[in-house]
Amino acid sequence: MRPISVKVLTAALCCAIAPTAALADRPTYQITNLPAFGGTRNQANSINDWGLVAGFSTKPGKLDRHATAWAFGSVRDLGTLGGLNSNVAWPVKNFFGRIAGISQTAAPELLGESWSCSAFFQADAVGRVCRGFVWEAGHMRALPTLGGENGFAAGANNLGQVTGWAETTQRDPTCEGPGPGKSGQILQFLPVIYGPSVNAIRALPLIAGDSSGAATAINDRGQAVGISGSCDQAVGRYTAAHAVLWENGTVIDIGKGVLTAPFWNTPMAINERGDVVGFAGDPSDVTAGITHAFIWTRDGGMQLLDNGAKDNSTATSINERRQVVGYFVAADGTLHGFVWDREHGMKDLNDLKSPEYTGVIALANDINDFGVIAGRSATDLATGIRSAIIATPIVPRH
Repeated sequence: MRPISVKVLTAALCCAIAPTAALADRPTYQITNLPAFGGTRNQANSINDWGLVAGFSTKPGKLDRHATAWAFGSVRDLGTLGGLNSNVAWPVKNFFGRIAGISQTAAPELLGESWSCSAFFQADAVGRVCRGFVWEAGHMRALPTLGGENGFAAGANNLGQVTGWAETTQRDPTCEGPGPGKSGQILQFLPVIYGPSVNAIRALPLIAGDSSGAATAINDRGQAVGISGSCDQAVGRYTAAHAVLWENGTVIDIGKGVLTAPFWNTPMAINERGDVVGFAGDPSDVTAGITHAFIWTRDGGMQLLDNGAKDNSTATSINERRQVVGYFVAADGTLHGFVWDREHGMKDLNDLKSPEYTGVIALANDINDFGVIAGRSATDLATGIRSAIIATPIVPRH
């Protein structure tokens, strides 16, 4: 495949024209498989309003994941920070071609922790230090920590700020610690905002009594969202005791009085209105991992998108039209991507796709302001391939 040049990525900022979609009528979606490098695991996790898509891909015969960008039908491997794996794991809301993600380095993980990054890699996921990165102008640079080994970069805005979490040097007694079947997490980690200047990092406050947390997304108003709780595994669970919003230097528990489980309460995205979407833990069982997609707005408070007793869903992104995407567990136990708005409720994207696409849409991970969705297909049983996809709305004709 012809790689994306820096010039092409920059051109995406001025020349791409995205289709519009009418909210009054639910559109159908044209599904496009994005180009890949010949590997079996490919996924689109982010799409901006210029159509720049980012996520990960694998190479033939390998399971190591590399952060990947797509634009104008071309694909580019963004590389790593010296280790085997990298990934753009979160929706990155940035117009300027700046991409945030995570990457292993060549340095060994001295404490033996299974850091947050390991959940987003498939092979060789542990044993190496992992850091957040920013990729721009053809170059990947590592983001700093708070003194510890590891860090994570998630969302980004147009002001040069990136959200994430980073280890301190402090050993936290609420960490899960070493042992069979455990993550081995030892050090405290805190929610942070990186930037806007190079190597700048600022820790965000936690809910009183909490010891660790993470920031997942940020808008251009400087509002950030994330989690606050105990150290635990560094991949959520009890670290996500509280779903929080940071603004004007304060932390607000947006799930207080509504979210009843003290685990897995995680905001995933925030739009410029300050609307927040994510997933809430189910109080029935912390180990089952059942979650419920939610939306929080200033005027409406916290609301679950589907109150069904068997609902198991995750909201991943929201645009300025308050269109929400995510995924849920279907009746047959497989994952299906969904789209939601207040008029139509939650709809399975597989019921809205154009008939020429015969695959299953497993994940809807991000949606831009034109309603274009980035995600991935289910595994093709004939080829064993999971494809990165975009779903483009087709405006109904009258």
